[in-house]
Amino acid sequence: MHGYELRKELATKLGTLRAAISYGTLYPTLKRLQAAGWIGEADTPDSEVIPPLTSRRGRVVYKITAEGKERFAELLANAGPETYDDAGFGVHFTFFSRTDRATRLRILEGRRRRIEERREGLRDVLARAGDRIDAYTLELQRHGLDACEREVRWLEELITNERSGRSPSGPADLAPETHPETPRPNQDRP
Repeated sequence: MHGYELRKELATKLGTLRAAISYGTLYPTLKRLQAAGWIGEADTPDSEVIPPLTSRRGRVVYKITAEGKERFAELLANAGPETYDDAGFGVHFTFFSRTDRATRLRILEGRRRRIEERREGLRDVLARAGDRIDAYTLELQRHGLDACEREVRWLEELITNERSGRSPSGPADLAPETHPETPRPNQDRP
């Protein structure tokens, strides 16, 4: 892919997990990956290279190298503490379909512990705060606590599924929840 396509693909895959990746971040990263030998310029027929409007130079199309594939596999196999944090977890989770079950379980369990710690911290803040914080700050803390509780439940479900060998629900399974007005097949209708 060339940079523009890669940026769109990353936005699709990472979605709400990351802010939009700027070209000022993307292209220096691509240069570092190329310097490390993990990506290279793809050989493309001239008809496929579309010159940008502001330049006579064609777009550079990148491809992953064999070394890049090995490095990617190493990164996916990593299940250290950095994979439990918000950014690290989101990126690893995006590529869970390419990750072995044992690694997925280690990451999910580590993430659950991290969110449980965050949840307990928020509970402590709320218990100690009493009347010392204003109503809006209190609501923000409650919102954070609710989000942690939801994430812990979600992680527990994912861990249960991983241990039993089941995959998470696919997009088709989400349709009735996404569109509540759409009756479910087994739902009683008035």
